[in-house]
Amino acid sequence: MVHEQNQASVKNMDPIQQALCKRVRELRKKSHRTLEQLSADSGVSRSMLSQIERGETNPTLAVGFRIARAFGISLGELVEDPSLSSTIEIIRGDDPAYLYRSDDNCHIRTLSPLQMEKDIEVYELRLAPSSELDSSPHYQGTREFITIQKGSARVRSENDECILKKNDSAHYRADVRHAIKNIGHGELVAFLVVTYK
Repeated sequence: MVHEQNQASVKNMDPIQQALCKRVRELRKKSHRTLEQLSADSGVSRSMLSQIERGETNPTLAVGFRIARAFGISLGELVEDPSLSSTIEIIRGDDPAYLYRSDDNCHIRTLSPLQMEKDIEVYELRLAPSSELDSSPHYQGTREFITIQKGSARVRSENDECILKKNDSAHYRADVRHAIKNIGHGELVAFLVVTYK
């Protein structure tokens, strides 16, 4: 009888609540934690976690956030059903949200998803003739990888520098002052990958 009531309550839940109940249970089992351990990690009571997993209660945002934090994920990832989401995320070339910088001399477009917490970022860089992107040191351990698609550039990392032409690539420290300068007669187009340790 109790099992039938639980099944009925799960069927009456909205899809987000169903996904949340399922994800909490799956993530807890995948991480080999008991309800007591997850309770200690999240600060949510064991009884509340048990009710959530059985679909008997709809947690508040604060409770959901604490559970997500205990698993090391965002609240959005907690309620997202991976089997229902697409495995392809598209970034349209004309989406203004991904335009990092745009002026007469420099155009930088982000090619990596904005909402993704990441230790790597990918950019398309366009520099007008004689323009330079001069950057202050980033976090300790940061490196940049550049590939020239069109034109030629002088790349400087602290006291070292090199000349790159079309199809050339270089990687260098970006936790020191560094710069990319267009030394060609036309527009410089390059792809820039920034990695953080």
